[in-house]
Amino acid sequence: METNQTPPKKDFRAWLKRIGWAGFFFFLIKGLLWLIVPYLIAKGIFK
Repeated sequence: METNQTPPKKDFRAWLKRIGWAGFFFFLIKGLLWLIVPYLIAKGIFK
C-alpha cells in the first residue's frame, strides 16, 4: 500500500504559504503578547 504522506517540512511550507506573512505576524505578535501581558501584570503596570 502507498500512503500520500508528505514530510513535515513540506507541510509547514504549505501552511506558511497559505496563511501568508500577515497570518505569520499575527500569530507571532499574539504569542509575544501571551508572554508580555502576564509579565506586566506581575510587575504591577496593569492592575
